[in-house]
Amino acid sequence: MANFEKVYKAYVEELIEQGAKSEKLRTAIQRAVKAYRGNLKRALELFPDSPKLKERARKIKEYSIDHLPELINKTCEAVIRNHGHCHLAKNAEEANQIISNLVGEPKKIIVKGKSLTSEETELRQYLQGKGHEVWETDLGEFLVQIRGGRPMHMLAPSVDLPREEAAKLVSGITGEEIDSTNIEAIVAAVRRFLRNKYINADVGMSGANAISADTGTLFIIENEGNVKLSTALQEKHIALAGVEKIVPTLEDAFLITKVTWRYANYIVPSYVHMISGPSKTGDIEKVTTYGAHGPREFHLILLDNGRLEVAKDPVFKELLYCMKCGACMYECPLFWVAAGHYGKKYVGGIGVLWDAFIATGLEQAAPAAFTCLLCGRCKVRCPLSIDTPRMTRELRNILISKGYIPAHLKEFLKMFE
Repeated sequence: MANFEKVYKAYVEELIEQGAKSEKLRTAIQRAVKAYRGNLKRALELFPDSPKLKERARKIKEYSIDHLPELINKTCEAVIRNHGHCHLAKNAEEANQIISNLVGEPKKIIVKGKSLTSEETELRQYLQGKGHEVWETDLGEFLVQIRGGRPMHMLAPSVDLPREEAAKLVSGITGEEIDSTNIEAIVAAVRRFLRNKYINADVGMSGANAISADTGTLFIIENEGNVKLSTALQEKHIALAGVEKIVPTLEDAFLITKVTWRYANYIVPSYVHMISGPSKTGDIEKVTTYGAHGPREFHLILLDNGRLEVAKDPVFKELLYCMKCGACMYECPLFWVAAGHYGKKYVGGIGVLWDAFIATGLEQAAPAAFTCLLCGRCKVRCPLSIDTPRMTRELRNILISKGYIPAHLKEFLKMFE
């Protein structure tokens, strides 16, 4: 376990040096928390049906996770029926390889909408390693890409970045002089830069917020318009999503999408896309022809990467109910201090569990698991009342049994032997 002590030390150093000691980060997070709470309060006041919707969403997710193999089969059948292609990837490596094969050779230009699952597999880095030009098109993800590092929040990846630093980063890649006090000028510069990439890209990529098994339809929430441009202008659209995103029906998928956006800080998003296959037309003699103005090809890659095994566990299957709305993070005392430095590939208390069982493994997730305060604020805020503290306690028991425990905690536990 000597290597674990190194992992733990590196984690604590990052948590303190890059998180707790950063006044800039704390200020940014405090502002974000205040804004989030105000926006959510207004949304819940406008839509008093939210508690009932949450209850229905919880039941949908419970059923879906208990019937995943069946729903995966139905989804693939529907996608194929819609003239698309469906691929099931057992792990991150297989998902990246499938996508690489679909992208093909030689060097291609690829534009991506936001996808937490693609961050899990490190897809952008993998494709760049193959020589392709890959661009994150969500503004926050774009800023994270050009500065390096990792996202600081599930939905607001550059929440820690002040406008002055954002302007400097964008100027560096566009060559433009940008007024660092003017956020609109920064956004406009990114818009101009990415416009060229959208038009010239060979492949567009996206994730999905929900997938309906009966129709094979992807639901994607966005506000910027980048997903629309990353899934409609290119010859090929490739979507990567975890199997837990599947729900039985189109109506179920819409309800999950609605609850997600409401608790993700939006009264209503600017766009909700429903994509069921490649573009098509039936305007000549009512004969359906594929490859009209949008993509000629549509591929859905469904990622397992441990999810199907977790779905069988009576305690940890609740992890897969998570809709990735990010609401829990704004109530987490550790997130207030350290933001994205609390976790590895996923962030926050729920992110610790995603890391442990899906993304990084027990050793990498253990330091954050022993950092969690078990205060329960995340469960209270979660629209599906996911019991993250309970799962974290169970995870700690597993980690202790396997020896993944910091030395100082070992000494402490000896007192109770």
